[in-house]
Amino acid sequence: MENKKRKILFLGETYRADAITWINGLREFGDFEIETWELKSSSSGPFNRIARLIEYCGAVFNIKKLIQTYQPDMVIAERTTSYGFLAALSGVQPSAIAQQGITDLWPENSLLLPFKKIIQHYAFKKATLIHAWGIAMTYSMRKADVDMNKVMVLPKGIDLTRFKKTNTEENNTIQAIVTRSLLPEYRHATILKAFEILHQKGYDFKLTIVGDGSQLDHLKNLAIKLKINSKVDFTGRIPNEKLPELMNQSNFYISMPSTEGVSSSLFEAMASDCYPIVSDVLGNQCIITHRENGQLVAVDNVEMLTNELIWAFENLEFRNQVIIKNRKFVHKHANYTTNMKIIADKYHELITNYQRSN
Repeated sequence: MENKKRKILFLGETYRADAITWINGLREFGDFEIETWELKSSSSGPFNRIARLIEYCGAVFNIKKLIQTYQPDMVIAERTTSYGFLAALSGVQPSAIAQQGITDLWPENSLLLPFKKIIQHYAFKKATLIHAWGIAMTYSMRKADVDMNKVMVLPKGIDLTRFKKTNTEENNTIQAIVTRSLLPEYRHATILKAFEILHQKGYDFKLTIVGDGSQLDHLKNLAIKLKINSKVDFTGRIPNEKLPELMNQSNFYISMPSTEGVSSSLFEAMASDCYPIVSDVLGNQCIITHRENGQLVAVDNVEMLTNELIWAFENLEFRNQVIIKNRKFVHKHANYTTNMKIIADKYHELITNYQRSN
């Protein structure tokens, strides 16, 4: 008789690339059947946020109804302060929750921060397994007195069959790509201002900004104001399958967030032979060492970003050495096929152990 396929309930926003990678990996390497649930209210704008909070308050009842029908063997959830808390309230064991950011306690000036700390603590306590997609996330977990025996430190990884260098033509100009959401915390304005200085200094470049977000119109207008709009391509949101092609056409990857957990975008760039210049924050420091395998730039420091770009562009031999080193690093530490198989096997182990003990 065939073994019954094990079922997982995923709590989180299924449109996000991270969530898609997680779900698809579990289906492919764990042969899991997966049901999803997410909040329907938008989080943009004050009225939407109120509606979302009201929906969140009643979410656990809807989730429990779904559980009665679906009968999952396990629940998994992204973000320890939202869906992770709902996973804890669901009563399903085993459960795995993933910290998505450096702390998930964001924004730092939020009036709800004390409440978020309480629900995060509860989520950590109830979870069977806690995902830290990188070492940078473990520092806040230790401060929160998390049982580190429950923590798995491993990125989901990226698909190395898709992200690889196929365009071998030599780029004699700066062909830079930015692939972060167009939100204030990703500091796209700082990048545009640095490229304005490059333009004034006579450097030829093309800057490709991928994605969508609340800052799109503002950034387009800023590019016009800085007189570099003819050299900046705002692609908007693109199908995920088109991203490797754009990476292939680029020789620099730039990301300037004010905070960072573990960036799949950075791994994708490294696998695609893009030289990384990123903000000097903890999440990036755990992957990039300044002028060893990329460059770190202080947040919001336009002049430093400009100078580091020029230095990197004018040191081609060094860049080529870094590219080879980074490609090896990603293949060793961020291989989606390897890492998602480990994660899927761990879930099977947790389910088997739980079912044997009950």
